[in-house]
Amino acid sequence: MQQQKTYTFSRHFLILLVIALAANVTGLFNDILEPDGALYSSIAKNIVIKNDWVNLYAYGGDWLDKPHFPFWLSAISFKIFGISAFAYKLPSFICFLVGVLHTYKLSFKIYSKEIAQLATLIYATSLHIILCNFDVRAEGYLTAFIVAAMYHFYCAMQYSKWFKHIVAAALFAAFALMTKGIFVLVTIASGFIVYWILSKQWKEFINPKWYLLLILTFVFIIPEIYCLYQQFDIHPEKIVFGNTNVSGIKFFFWDSQFGRFFNTGPIQGSGDKFFFIHTTLWAFLPWAVYLFIDVFKRMKNFKPNNASPTLIVNASALLTFIMFSVSKFQLPHYIVIIFPLLSIIVARYLLEAASNLKELKILNYVQHFTFFILISFIGILAVFYKLDNIWIPLIFAIVVTQFFIKKIKDKSLDAIVIKALCFSSLLALFLNLSFYPNLMKYQAGMIAGKWQQKNLPNKTVTMFRCNEFSFDFYGNTLIKRDNDLMPLLKKDSIAFVFTPKKEIEKINGDSFNVKTLKSFSYFHITELEAKFINAATRYQTLDTFVIASVSLRK
Repeated sequence: MQQQKTYTFSRHFLILLVIALAANVTGLFNDILEPDGALYSSIAKNIVIKNDWVNLYAYGGDWLDKPHFPFWLSAISFKIFGISAFAYKLPSFICFLVGVLHTYKLSFKIYSKEIAQLATLIYATSLHIILCNFDVRAEGYLTAFIVAAMYHFYCAMQYSKWFKHIVAAALFAAFALMTKGIFVLVTIASGFIVYWILSKQWKEFINPKWYLLLILTFVFIIPEIYCLYQQFDIHPEKIVFGNTNVSGIKFFFWDSQFGRFFNTGPIQGSGDKFFFIHTTLWAFLPWAVYLFIDVFKRMKNFKPNNASPTLIVNASALLTFIMFSVSKFQLPHYIVIIFPLLSIIVARYLLEAASNLKELKILNYVQHFTFFILISFIGILAVFYKLDNIWIPLIFAIVVTQFFIKKIKDKSLDAIVIKALCFSSLLALFLNLSFYPNLMKYQAGMIAGKWQQKNLPNKTVTMFRCNEFSFDFYGNTLIKRDNDLMPLLKKDSIAFVFTPKKEIEKINGDSFNVKTLKSFSYFHITELEAKFINAATRYQTLDTFVIASVSLRK
């Protein structure tokens, strides 16, 4: 009997996983990025300062867009560790670890130990997962809750002692619902439903345990329903999205999800059916090419066969991808929630390809070409941007290049995996230790908030005719907003404002004394453009914000 080959990535799995996790940890020590991260952190900050865990506030008023759960977790972290960027990101990182664990457990149950190990490494080193651990939004939480719910759903289907798994699946599904909304149930349950249909397990549709799962899920979301009812439904006079009589419960169950999907709700967009195809190409780097090769091969060689539990992963990923693609409201980070499933798909493909030396050779060439393009792009970026700490990308380029020179003749699966892991880990270090810290210097609200804490620690600084959430978070207290100076000056003889410089220039000098205390360069750093990246033309793209004192002329 031929002994099965043991791969290097399998023998040294824990070491490789620690390297991948350590690279992700570096994102915890950066500041918070505008706009979403700064908005969400300021909402959690409001919870703690007001000690109000029921109502969510943003833009100086009631806020109805996302459910409460991620904000509760951030607020709990603030209570324990104090209000800081690290404390805001920590709960999301813990959920990331939960997602890593359950990606392993789900793929181990459905496939094998080696597929589970490889899928876990792929998930932990995918580009947008690295970005999620730096730029914390709802998707970092949501991904973990979905894959954990799917794992316990699968265990409840497979084992006779199913009750504890039903409770766990319901709890994680409820966490997901209280993070994003009702559509998460599509990702969690659709693969199982397709599997039951194709395997003709019709009895599963009347199995009481699945109805118990659904009932428990909705029982567990009662805290969310209660908060929405208290903040909105019993206050029809509140103006939300420009209207009165807005039901928070209806928004949670319909407008926030179906309204965006059909473009009938208060938050609308314009969909592109190919948006998530090109988004996946960069967001799932360095594994995206293998995903598309596998999808192309399976479409080309598709043959109907007997349904197996592996269909659960494929169907859930495919149906969620289609749902996102036909939706009218699309953002790149939405796709992250199926990354555990895509990681399992790619892991299975790579292990299947490992026995085909010709295919492995092609995959290595594709990998070398992809990495050459990416490393060249990073080098060009570093040179034109003129990064302050240029040594980080320089070491990055040298290490990766030398590693490739030594491994370029190795056409094994281990070579593919370890080169990709090395590249992703070093890319995380480049982004978190060099690139993003340089960009954050142009996040005026954050820099101004830190300046206020140091130089005006006991003063109230009002955001005047602007909404910079990083100033809301980094400022030393609850930040007020106003579009009129007179109410501010009726309370104090001198008002301090944070505002765009152009708004200061509009103030009538005959009526007000205005003194600029500090200026801050600003660029919308989540929407980079060539002129900004080029240090020689950057000044042409910058706006200026100021903290100024204003008083009435006598």
